[in-house]
Parts: sequence; structure tokens; C-alpha cells
Amino acid sequence: MARDAARCAAAVAVLLESSSDSSASLRTIWEAIDAVVPRDELRAAVANIGELTPAPDGDAGGEWRADIVERYAVVRRFLPQLCQTIDFGATAEAAPVLGALQKLPALLDARASRRVPAGYLDATLVAPEVVPPGWWRQLVFPSDRPKGTVHRAAYVFCVLEQFHQRLRRRDIFATASSRWADPRARLLSGPAWEAARGPALNALQLPLDPEELLASHARDLDEAWRHVAEELGATGAVTVDADGRLHAAALDAIADPPSLTALRQRCEAMLPKVDIGELLLEAMSWHPGFVEAFTAASGGDSRLGDLQVSIAAALTAHALNVGYTPVISPGVKALTRARISHVDQNYLRAENFAVANTPLMQAQPGIALARAWGGGLVAGVDGIRFVVPVRSIDARPNPKYFGRRRGATWLNLLNDQGIGLAGKVVSGTPRDSLHVIDLIYRQEGGIRPEVIVTDTGSYSDIVFGLLQLLGFDYRPQLADLPDAKLWRIDPDADYGQLTAAARGRIDLGRVRQHWPDIARLVASIHTGAVSAHDVIRMLAPGGNVTQLGDALAHYGRIFKTIHVLAYVDDEAYRRQIKGIRNLQEGRHDLARHVFHGRKGELYQAYREGMEDQLGALGLVLNCITLWNTVYLDIALDRLRVEGHPVADEDVARLSPYMRRHLNVHGHYPFHLPEMGGGRRALRDPDSPDGDPD
Repeated sequence: MARDAARCAAAVAVLLESSSDSSASLRTIWEAIDAVVPRDELRAAVANIGELTPAPDGDAGGEWRADIVERYAVVRRFLPQLCQTIDFGATAEAAPVLGALQKLPALLDARASRRVPAGYLDATLVAPEVVPPGWWRQLVFPSDRPKGTVHRAAYVFCVLEQFHQRLRRRDIFATASSRWADPRARLLSGPAWEAARGPALNALQLPLDPEELLASHARDLDEAWRHVAEELGATGAVTVDADGRLHAAALDAIADPPSLTALRQRCEAMLPKVDIGELLLEAMSWHPGFVEAFTAASGGDSRLGDLQVSIAAALTAHALNVGYTPVISPGVKALTRARISHVDQNYLRAENFAVANTPLMQAQPGIALARAWGGGLVAGVDGIRFVVPVRSIDARPNPKYFGRRRGATWLNLLNDQGIGLAGKVVSGTPRDSLHVIDLIYRQEGGIRPEVIVTDTGSYSDIVFGLLQLLGFDYRPQLADLPDAKLWRIDPDADYGQLTAAARGRIDLGRVRQHWPDIARLVASIHTGAVSAHDVIRMLAPGGNVTQLGDALAHYGRIFKTIHVLAYVDDEAYRRQIKGIRNLQEGRHDLARHVFHGRKGELYQAYREGMEDQLGALGLVLNCITLWNTVYLDIALDRLRVEGHPVADEDVARLSPYMRRHLNVHGHYPFHLPEMGGGRRALRDPDSPDGDPD
């Protein structure tokens, strides 16, 4: 249906464009439409949409009404338990909906009478104000209902839908829950805020009085506008159309020079061939803290012999999505099914993965090659999607990524040295902007990034404001640059040709008015009292931005506008963003190669299971990255000694995600061979079979 709608939309767009030309004939218009959508395809699209949509004068909920009547019996059983078991609270705005929900059990127990027959409820006992206008009213108040009644099944489902919408926005909340609790109640307040205010604001370098800070930001924004205005005619890379929208010239792809191609091929041919199990054991041997991170769930000291072997086998089973069978060796005590299962259940969990990742994150910056890639201060956030073929409340539909099935997204934070810093599982494919800050604060070790790069899906004025206040430079990639609204503070400033582009006005007065609440909210996120995900939903419930959210958005528009202006004016700025996005795609490609079992689908029904399995995948990816970096660095040193040309600019473009030398298929050995000097011998790149030299 989406394709059919797109064809119809394209045809209507041509029609509307042609309507402005009074001299256009019907034949000319049809020729223009045929050039966009062939006429037979357009007829088929109209017919398909007509079959799937009700007639304009039809009953909008006709088929749906019959469906909810059939499902009413299912809802009838759990509604009383829902209301009796869970203690819900609500904001003033959502209180009527919660009240309507809590009255449902008594209403459903009412006996039918002559005035209120079976299938209906007494209209004087329901809450008509919670029934939204439109087709819900048609269902709840059908014209053929007995006088003084409402349709029972329709009213029940209407209340449940309103309840669910407000629960997702946390306007209704479960008081004893951690996930569904009221985020407002967790903001720092009273003595806790008084105690945390000074240290938190000092750590974030935020003043109690924002006047000087806002004046500095106003100068920065004005200077950015004036700089780009001066450069506008000089380079021709930036243009402004008649509607005041900015356009930037597309970046030309930089072709790989022959020297880079030769260096990449030679390095790849020199990397020792290795099985994934042996690679994990070797990485563990470099950093004892890796194995020490895997403590037993009981809290006691482990007495298991060769624990590292069992851990490597369990990590392989999860990260490759192949299960236990390919990693079992019956004659080896550490590799029996019982031992691996025991280690999996008692030692492999998300908090241990985070601790085990720390030595890997700390080791990567110590390698010269990693420092050539970057300083670790730039990081990217992106997600890789997994189909979830089992029934799960944590999987959501998205035809673009999952077809007719459901799936989940694994968001991960990656720095410019190629190492993964944190990961988080989210249901379906939500906007990254709801989760990006929480993901950043999940980082357990390594260098704290200063610049955060994301895709366009994280684009949000509120997120711009929050990330800036939390001390990060936010640089999302811009896919729809002409549609980006730009903002100014001084309404009388003359920015030449760019004056028309500065269409929005930033109101610093709103920021000043709400600064105390902004400071408390940001400090609450920084100290971990509340998640940024809940804060963002609290600031814009249902897409309706609160006054505090509006003040934060105005603050964020300063930095969004500076970012857009830098994006169109500075080619190096844009290429850095593109580079970290390409690096993220490289890691995702390696992840898909590694996570190959069961068609790469995630067979976990609960979020905790997803977090554990994908946490194992993230840990294994970091082991591969570190191992590759170590041996690539050794190979480069060898090439320099042998007199091969090794240009710094070529080294900076090598990838840490090479994989031709890595075996992730078959039966997996877990035996660390003897290595003279502590490292494997490099292969001879000039040997036909690639034997070690």
C-alpha cells in the first residue's frame, strides 16, 4: 500500500504543479504524469488503495468493531488483575483516564437489565470525556444503541488505548516500577538537589546565573552567520534559493590512491590466520582483567579450572549465534555442554561484559595505529537491526527492515579508534534521539568522547540542547539540509544573502526564565537520578512540547544552527562526520559476518536475553578490533623496516575490521598455540599460500 500511495502522491504532485500553468492542456498534463508514473501503474495503485480503505461515507470502524467484540473476552479476564495488582499514579491531565480504567472492573461486573442490555454499559457510570472525537465516538456511541447506554467492548478498548498512550508518555506511571515509574519523581529535589547542585554544575561547567553564558553563545552564533555570509560568494559551495533555504554542494568521493590499495592488500595478506576461539583466548592472555571481570552470580570465588576456555566458548556460541553444539569438545572438561551451560548461566551477564570491555578500551589508545585513526574524542551512535522471529514484547514491526516480521535495534557507541564503548537494545526502530544520551552514559571505561555523531534520526532541538549542556558537541548527519530551519537571536542583524535563511527567532528570555529547572534536570541526568529517555518523553509528551521543553529547544537551536552553518561551509567538518558514519557501517558489516548463525536472527524473547547475547557480540567485536589493530601495527612496522612505502595518510585510512584471516565457521578450537615472543608470526604476503615467513 505504501508503494501505491507513493505513486498516487507523485501523480498529484505533477497535477498541482501543472495547475499553476493556465495554458497547460489535459494532454500535456497526462504526458507529465506518465513521465513520472505510467498510467497503468497509476490505475492499479488507485484500485488497490480503494480496496483497502473504507468509502468516504462508510463506517470508519466497521470491521474493527467486529474485531474488538471478538477480543473482548480476552481483555475481560486480565482487566481486574491489572487494576488490583499494580498501583498506578497519574498527572492531573491523565487522572481522568486512570480513573476510567480503575472503574472498569466494577462496570464489567454489572448485570444486564432491561434498560442496559448485555453488551452495553450505563452511560451515567462511564467517563465520556476520555473518549476522543472521531471514529472512537462512533464506536462507543453507536446510533443504534439503547438510550442511555454505551457500547461496552468499544468503551473498554477506548479506555485501554488512552491508558496505554499515557503510560508510554509516563503521564500514567507504575509507582513501584523502575521502567514504568514517574520520571518527574526521580528528578533531584529538596536536600538531594541542594547537595548535588554544586558538584554537578561544576562538573558540567554550568553557572547558576546564565546571563554571561547566553551572551557568549549569542556572539558565537552571530559570528557563525557572518562568517558563512562572507564565504557565500567566494567558493560557490553554498547557495541560497528564493525561499531562503540553504543548499550545499555534494561531497565528491575521494578515490583510493594506488598506494592505499597496495598497502591495504599487503597488510591483509600479512595478518595471521586465526579461528575466533583462539583469537578470544589470545586477547584474554594480553589482559588478565578480562577474565577477572567474569565473577560468579553467587558472588563467590570461582574454583573452575580453565575458566577462560569455557568463557571463550560461551562467548563464541552467543556472538556467532550458533548455540553450544559447534563449541563442545566432549573430551575436554572445560568444553563439555554441562560446563559451558554452567558458565553461561552464572558468569555471562551484561554487567560483567561492561567490566571485561574496560581493559580492551584502555589498550586500544596505546597502539600507534589506533592513534593514527583518531584521538578517541569523536564517537558515533548508530543501530544495527535484527529480526526477532519469536514472540516478544520487546520486538516491533517495521516493514523497511523486518518485512512482515518484528525486530529490535542494537544501538552502539563507537569511537574514532574503532572500539565499541557501549551498547543498548531498543524495541523496533525508534528514533535514536530518545536513547542517544543514555547510551553515552552507559560507557564504563576508555576515553570519554567530546564529539557525538549520529544519523538524521537523532535530529532534535531538545537533544541538541541537552547534549550541549552535558558537555558534548553534537554533530548529526544532515540528510534534508534545505528543510532545516535556521535560527537567529538578533532580529535586526544583517547577514546579507543569508538573512532570508535565518527564519526562526531564538527567545533567550524563555531560557533565562526556566534556567533553574534546566540546571536541575541536566544535573539529574548527569548524576544518573533519571534517564534522558524518560526526560525527553516528559518534555514532549505525545509530541506536545512543555514550557520547559520549549525553553530547552530554544537553547538547542543555537547549536543546531551553528552546526548546520559549519556543515555547509566546512568540507573537512562534513568529511569527519561522514568518516565516523562509514566506520560505524564497517563495524556493523563485521557484526553481521560474525553473527551468522540462524540466518542472523535474534532468538531472544526478553530484553534481558537480547542485552546479554548482543553484549557478548559487542565484546567479541572489540576483541577482534583490538587483535586486528595489534597485528596491523606489527605489520606496518615490518613494512617500514623492509623499506616498503607506508604513507601516514594511507595508514589513517586502514580499517580495523579486516576479516579474511578470521574463521567464524565450522567447529571451533579453543587452544592457544605456543607463540615465540608473545605474538603470532606474520604471513608472507608474497607467498602464494600465505605461509608465515
